[in-house]
Amino acid sequence: MSDAVVGSLTTTTMSQFTSHSPPPLRHPVPTHPAYIPEPPPTPSSPQGYQRFSSSPGPAPQYQTHHVPAYTSPFQHSQPPPPPHLQHQQQPQHPPPIPQPDFAAWGMNDATAQIGMQLGQSAVAAGQEYVQRNFGTIFPSTTLKHHFNVSNSYVIHKIKLILFPWLQKPAAWRRKVQRSESGQSAEWASPRDDINSPDLYIPLMAIVTYILLCALHAGLQKQFHTKVLGESASRAIVVVILDFAFVKLGCYFLNVQGSSQVVDLVAYGGYKFVGVIFALLPSFLPRAPILNTILFIYAFLANAFFLLRSLRSVILPDPAVQLVSNPNPTSTATLTSAARRRRIIFLFLEAISQVLYMAVLVRI
Repeated sequence: MSDAVVGSLTTTTMSQFTSHSPPPLRHPVPTHPAYIPEPPPTPSSPQGYQRFSSSPGPAPQYQTHHVPAYTSPFQHSQPPPPPHLQHQQQPQHPPPIPQPDFAAWGMNDATAQIGMQLGQSAVAAGQEYVQRNFGTIFPSTTLKHHFNVSNSYVIHKIKLILFPWLQKPAAWRRKVQRSESGQSAEWASPRDDINSPDLYIPLMAIVTYILLCALHAGLQKQFHTKVLGESASRAIVVVILDFAFVKLGCYFLNVQGSSQVVDLVAYGGYKFVGVIFALLPSFLPRAPILNTILFIYAFLANAFFLLRSLRSVILPDPAVQLVSNPNPTSTATLTSAARRRRIIFLFLEAISQVLYMAVLVRI
């Protein structure tokens, strides 16, 4: 009896386990990409170069992705396009330069274009006005010639201005060279001739003089912005008066073929080198005697320098004048009275420097 019960229980339990068996295992099915690009066949020889039976076809074009310099970091992480679309994309040209957003400034494109055209017209009109009124007095070619200097020239020129008696009389003649076309002669540039006048040293000397005046006023605790204007006005007035005196003298003495306006302005601006030299002791306490001595020395040096330099303008050398001017009025045609008057005028110009320099050193 018991064996029959145990057998029935065992049969019932096995039937329950058999009815709840686990599901069958499912293996993943491998997937393949839809398209795999194959490289173009490139037959090569053992020597390492390609050999074609006919003319080679066009080289495959590969799309390059340009990443702008200023983009969000999310744009860099975007996935590339699908492989089957890469060969369909055409090469793109670099993007054009973006135009300024005038709308952000409160005006539309039409207004901005009109404003730009008006600005260009105003600049062109200003350049034309300057060239028409001042181009004949200060031509650009002349200004370039007078600013053609070197470091060696500046050092030796300042030495010549402060110590002019160290140079021999025969060395004061200006050099003449052929022009670029080779058809005429012209004065050598300051870079090639130490006796050639320049505008670099006078301009820098005037600026230095203005700064020294401001520094002196600051040390005296009397600095004001008007000091810069007063010193600049004083310097400009002195240069204009000196230029007018020389120009009028050349006119009344009938000095033909006199030097250019720029040359006379340059000669008149060299006095500021001596003025700066005479102003240096004024920064020392209780040095009136030294100020007087240096002022007298600076005046004599500048006067002697002008006597030697302006001689080529007032009393030009006939040999040099024949080379530089095809139809000159040489000093050989001057009478003794006319020559004497020119020499007197030259000495008056040299002596008048004491008045100009005395006005400049009173700061």
